[in-house]
Amino acid sequence: MIRVWLPPHLRTIAKQSGPEVELDVPGEVSIRSVLDALEARYPMLQGTIRDHVTRERRPFLRFFACEEDLSHESTETPLPEAVVSGKEPLLIIGAIAGG
Repeated sequence: MIRVWLPPHLRTIAKQSGPEVELDVPGEVSIRSVLDALEARYPMLQGTIRDHVTRERRPFLRFFACEEDLSHESTETPLPEAVVSGKEPLLIIGAIAGG
């Protein structure tokens, strides 16, 4: 099982009380396959993490795993073994900007 940590605003949309969800992701585990499984389980999240058309990451959302920023990696890049084994979660973090 893949563990995914969601920020509070996405938890609210998905109607999840806890920060973490567990997903069964068949095949190779990449950011894309995890997001596909997440959106299949929680269809209300479609378009909130990735653009509906381009499927690119939305601004102000970042992906982290094993203390590494994966936000600019290809979504096809396999995730670290610690995430695949369920030892570490894939973190979806809401970024903050200010002036």
